[in-house]
Amino acid sequence: MTTPFAAQVTGTGSAFPEKRVTNTDLSKYVETTDEWIRERTGIVERRISNLQNPAEHNSSLGYAASQRALEMAGKTAKEIDAILYATCSPDTLLPSTGCWLQLKLGATQAWALDLNAACSGFIYGLSIADQFIKSGQAKTVLVVGSEVLSSFVNWSDRSSCILFGDGAGAAVVEQVPADSPRRILSSHLRTDGTLWELFHTPAGGSTMPVSPEASEKKLDKMKMKGKEIYKVAVKTLADFAIEAIEANGLKPEEIDWFIPHQANLRIIEAVAKRLGFPMDKVLVNIDRYGNTSAATVPSALDEAVRDGRIRPGHTLLMDVFGAGLTYGSLVLRW
Repeated sequence: MTTPFAAQVTGTGSAFPEKRVTNTDLSKYVETTDEWIRERTGIVERRISNLQNPAEHNSSLGYAASQRALEMAGKTAKEIDAILYATCSPDTLLPSTGCWLQLKLGATQAWALDLNAACSGFIYGLSIADQFIKSGQAKTVLVVGSEVLSSFVNWSDRSSCILFGDGAGAAVVEQVPADSPRRILSSHLRTDGTLWELFHTPAGGSTMPVSPEASEKKLDKMKMKGKEIYKVAVKTLADFAIEAIEANGLKPEEIDWFIPHQANLRIIEAVAKRLGFPMDKVLVNIDRYGNTSAATVPSALDEAVRDGRIRPGHTLLMDVFGAGLTYGSLVLRW
């Protein structure tokens, strides 16, 4: 089916808590070292929210990122038709964090919802925004990826607590003519529920509500199988990148910037090598922020737009995986 519309990302923004937690800081609580963490993950420090400060709640970080994205796009909150809020660490289960953001922005014309695809959430959100805009049901969509994962980290588990940080990224997506050269070109999404056990949080849902017993056993904290995830992630990210490139009749050398999920620098380097991408064409911010789940891709995108690395006409390839397991890739021309 042909459509007269396409979707273009016209503004980006990001926000992080003030507190920096270095690898040396972590070594005071768990048996680890700065060298060990850097060598295995590429992470130097991460940001951690102070939840006593309302300005560092999930929706508040999303608000700050959204304000910057709207300013870049030249839009006001009243012009937003929909808010798609990607998070797996919401302020509250009810209402959705998208509703909290709608309130804080004063986006009175917008409907809002949360979507949880873990680290893939922002790409899922962009894909959904693309479809709403192409169908004519929306003209301006705000897509946010925001996390306060520190609330769900087991800080006594050195294999996982070293990886995660808090932060937010946002993008304004607007309706443009279908033949606009600057637009989202394609998106590719998939899920494999058979791999759920590689990364999950047992308690906190309706099947196992949080209780003193569950909390004591750390069942309300994230559990992951790092080695197994590494193997799946490298293959999946490479496969999905190739799928997206081929779907658009492109060659790898025609991709100006590769923006992968920031889970582990070794994963990123392995995928880039498989694809033949030199690392100077790969956007990386994991060293400063750790794995911020749904916020990794939009925050890396925002940094590169603001410092001038990404310029109009550049072709971008985004590539993600997350708990579920969820996967996704998306190509857009900036």
